[in-house]
Amino acid sequence: MAADRKKQVPLRLSETLYNQIAAWAEDDFRSVNGQIEYLLTECVRQRKKNGSPRPEKLDIPPELDV
Repeated sequence: MAADRKKQVPLRLSETLYNQIAAWAEDDFRSVNGQIEYLLTECVRQRKKNGSPRPEKLDIPPELDV
């Protein structure tokens, strides 16, 4: 039962970052809090999967055949 409990964590975000997360959350039909929790969970899964906290290549735009 103790593993199911959630901890409250104070978090300070810039207004710009908050607004971007809020828009993303709305697109995904989540609350801002739910979106942040989802993103953190995915980051932890990725790290467990390949031992890296981030992808090998960061901020490289995808190649689109347009």
